[in-house]
Amino acid sequence: MIEYSVNAEFESLEVASAWVAWLKAGHLQQVIDGGALSATLTRHEGAPGNRLQFTARYQFADMKAFATYERDFAPPLRAESAEKFPAGPGIKMQRGLAEVLVDI
Repeated sequence: MIEYSVNAEFESLEVASAWVAWLKAGHLQQVIDGGALSATLTRHEGAPGNRLQFTARYQFADMKAFATYERDFAPPLRAESAEKFPAGPGIKMQRGLAEVLVDI
């Protein structure tokens, strides 16, 4: 299993709330429709500098499924995200990819 994650940090509660609402309103489901098996969204407590931190995690069956998502589905989703929530002062996004070794 492969876990794809997007870590997001915001300075503004208004922008963070808009991002969370956007994910809930369809973006999480669009990633599932693109091949993810599941999606979760978490909010982190105690972020340094009073920043608001979140992680969206998506599980894919294997690297082939993730590669298909990344090739066929991710580009327009990433473009929409960058348009609505551009990186810069007050917004920081970071993607990660990991192999799940144990899932109990």
